[in-house]
Amino acid sequence: MFKHLLLPTDGSAASESAIRQSIQFAKATSARITGVHVIPEYHVFSRQLLTLAETKEQFDQQGVAQAVKLLDEIKTAAQAAGVECDTRYVVSNHPYEAIIQVAEENDCDMITMASHGRKGVRGIFAAGETQKVLTHSKKPVLIFR
Repeated sequence: MFKHLLLPTDGSAASESAIRQSIQFAKATSARITGVHVIPEYHVFSRQLLTLAETKEQFDQQGVAQAVKLLDEIKTAAQAAGVECDTRYVVSNHPYEAIIQVAEENDCDMITMASHGRKGVRGIFAAGETQKVLTHSKKPVLIFR
């Protein structure tokens, strides 16, 4: 039924657990996966132009390095499980929108994500990215605890 899963990662322990479970699900259903990491956009806080250019460049380099590291972990786990895997990173200040867009652009059948376990009032006000994806996606979303 599901042949292409999107696995977003933020590097958290919950995300790592969801990735392991998603890869096992993909293997059991003969699905392929696409891992995605969303890098936040750079924001200007300084008025010194020389510092801004260096800071933006460093910020971009660190963001890409982190994305590559996290996505390589997905590739390695998928390869060990014998699951076809592609990865990509995108830059956005709205991760849930970027995740949904990547799922659409790559014809993913389902998005699999971690729940960070927020309950009660904290969960309502935190409105994490998982909740936003779940609320706004037209594709099925599988949440792992």
